[in-house]
Amino acid sequence: MSKISNLRIGFIGGGNMACALIGGLVKQGGNCSAMVVVEPDEKGRERLARFTGLAVLCEPGAALAQCDAVIFAVKPQQMHAAVQGAERWLGQALVISIAAGIRIADIARWLGRAAPIVRAMPNTPALVGAGISGLFANPEVTVRQRELASLALEAVGRVLWLDNEAQLDVVTALSGSGPAYFFYFMESMQKSAQHLGLNEKQARALVEATCAGAAALAADSGDALTDLRARVTSKGGTTFAALEVLDARTVGSAIEQAVSAATRRAAELGDEFGRD
Repeated sequence: MSKISNLRIGFIGGGNMACALIGGLVKQGGNCSAMVVVEPDEKGRERLARFTGLAVLCEPGAALAQCDAVIFAVKPQQMHAAVQGAERWLGQALVISIAAGIRIADIARWLGRAAPIVRAMPNTPALVGAGISGLFANPEVTVRQRELASLALEAVGRVLWLDNEAQLDVVTALSGSGPAYFFYFMESMQKSAQHLGLNEKQARALVEATCAGAAALAADSGDALTDLRARVTSKGGTTFAALEVLDARTVGSAIEQAVSAATRRAAELGDEFGRD
């Protein structure tokens, strides 16, 4: 019997990320009858009810009091109301928040007590079990609860524990928003290939395989990314010609600025929606 099978987990919010986590937990041996979801939207509840045996509530209730952990899978602007609405039912459960920017101190203040809280930032590849989540725990989180948080997020990919909470803003910008950067780049590659004579199906197949293959090669080799790039780049060759254009357009600098902007915005979300 897996460790996950014994976990009692509640979810506040039943959107895509909650569904991904639930699906991943079930695949890893999680017990649907031990899970409960709070989803105010009727259509959302109907979708969630397709998970056999899953309890779906329109508002927080006594079922949450039995949970080992409660995952708040809501948007930053919804977090204050969600915490206050569920507070009376949480007991000693581990609180896991995946709301971008919302800080642990604000969550604890809304709870009105020192509670075990883990902030997590997963990303959308979790929908296919290929995500990665950055995690940070406050001092109230026990060793067992850290393991519980790891188990919950590992159901949809890898986990990376962080040294300080501020790093979560960088994680949000890098891996949380990062898939969109790659889709943007992939879109541009596909459009270029189509302009040069490939059809849409051919271009997309080549782009998907190239990006997936490059990521797999980077993960498998362990070599520096600079070295991997250099091995593909022969002076005077086709790759060299392409990279000269990217360097001339300062694409590398633009990417750094983009990640910095997203990091700043993550911190701003905490400032904006962390108030009472």
